Amino acid sequence: MQSHRLTLLVVLTNAVLLGVGIGNGWWGSVVNVALIAQINFALGILIRQQFFVNALCTLVMRVPKSWPLKIRWTLAKGYHLGGLHVGGAICGTLWFWALTVIAIGQVDAGLQVTYCLQSLLLFAIVMTSRPKFRTEHHDLFERMHRFGGWALSALFWISAIQLGSASTIVVLTITTVSSLLPWTLLRRIPVDVIRPSSHVALVSSNRYRPMAGSTRSIARHPFKQWHSFAVIPTPGAPGFRMAISRAGDWTSYFIDNPPSHIWVRGIATAGMANYGSVFNRVVYVVTGSGIGPVLAHILANRVPMQLVWVTRNPVKTYGQALVDEIMRAQPDAIIWDTDADGKPDMVKLAYSAYESSNAEAVICVSNRKLTWTVVHGMEKLGIPALGPIWDS
Repeated sequence: MQSHRLTLLVVLTNAVLLGVGIGNGWWGSVVNVALIAQINFALGILIRQQFFVNALCTLVMRVPKSWPLKIRWTLAKGYHLGGLHVGGAICGTLWFWALTVIAIGQVDAGLQVTYCLQSLLLFAIVMTSRPKFRTEHHDLFERMHRFGGWALSALFWISAIQLGSASTIVVLTITTVSSLLPWTLLRRIPVDVIRPSSHVALVSSNRYRPMAGSTRSIARHPFKQWHSFAVIPTPGAPGFRMAISRAGDWTSYFIDNPPSHIWVRGIATAGMANYGSVFNRVVYVVTGSGIGPVLAHILANRVPMQLVWVTRNPVKTYGQALVDEIMRAQPDAIIWDTDADGKPDMVKLAYSAYESSNAEAVICVSNRKLTWTVVHGMEKLGIPALGPIWDS
């Protein structure tokens, strides 16, 4: 996977930097190691900054469709840059652990204590960020990532000021501003919630009309859980809509006890499927509530497309109005009812739609396992394919 390659690239770059540092003697300098550690964290933070993500996606979307398919396919992998986030976080953590050891005997006791506290907090964040732990204990992961991250930022400032390194303070200023910016746009907005079934809630608001194909983080309380969902602009109307499916404790409580208001922060961020705009024609292969992010593209009508939607009883689950809206926008959509017809072979279904529609690429929006299966199934056949990843 491209994101893993980018993570490896960051790790290898840091390994080379370490080798150079050992060779010329700056490896033992507390100031130098502290700066390298902060630069790695800056990479990890800035690559996920909402304004940067949107700017990058906008540039890719403007690429001429006359360019060779291979180049456009490579550019469409831009959403994998989240691999740099992981690589920067890993290497920054390792450098800080090394810094804690190197600083022994070189700095005063107060700064050494600060470094030790940083290292312990980094260890806790790393342990709770492991994929399996995140899946099984999502609430704890999120609290540790947020509140631990804020505490770590404060410790970074304390240690940078104690050390008196101007360059480290400059880097830290950039990352702090980047991290705080979305919170300056924190808002509580009213919403309407319709529940066509016990499986899904359709949320609508007349505030903040977003870019088609973007996602937005929402919360019931600003300091508790935040979850991202695709936002769907309503043609000719202000605001946005979201489809929230039952997929855990938070979504279940949201559906069973819909709020009158939600919190939003930052700006809506370009989603993975926007990168599909570089192709002349695409096939969207989606399952269940994956129709949410795809519907935004169907209504925007940026690229000729073929929709394949595999879901259980679409009318009963999502409501007649939503199904009718999809069919009006995409009359030749293939809607596979798993209640009536069972589960299909998704790779065969995707390939059949790709062949019959004369498309250039396949975009799959589903659960992790199925997305991986379809995307890699297509790529093995030399067909450009995109799908959301979970560390991006």
